[in-house]
Amino acid sequence: MILVLLGTQDKPFERILKAVAKEKKKGNIKDKIIAQIGCTNFKDDNIKTFDFTSKEEIESLIDKARIIITHAGVGTITECLNKNKKVIVVPRLKKYGEHTNDHQMQITKEFALKGYVLPLYDVKNLSKVLEQIKTFKPVKYESNSENFRQKIKWYIDKL
Repeated sequence: MILVLLGTQDKPFERILKAVAKEKKKGNIKDKIIAQIGCTNFKDDNIKTFDFTSKEEIESLIDKARIIITHAGVGTITECLNKNKKVIVVPRLKKYGEHTNDHQMQITKEFALKGYVLPLYDVKNLSKVLEQIKTFKPVKYESNSENFRQKIKWYIDKL
């Protein structure tokens, strides 16, 4: 199963859903597709969609998914990486009205540079990235949170 996660952003992200639907229709995706579409208005006979659900249900879907295609929300990406999933990240872009700025581009680049995810900057390249994901071996994700907490503690203790 391929799971598409668009998060809870209050803006639509139809661009990636149309690309996924196109690849399914062309036969490049054989898997069942389930998509959490949030505030995006989208219907396609080949994609089972829902707006929002519980964190537990999302975690269950992530567990069952073979591949995750997601927006560049750090929480979503790290949740998937912590479960050792193959992840394709598609940043929401301001020019399409998908976000208020392009910070998701920087997030995508950082995760991709570290070898954690495959980036998809242009949805026209989805078929190529779907081919790449077949042999992609993501680097084991290691959170930097503890190091960050230690630095904050050290700083506070110095005050």
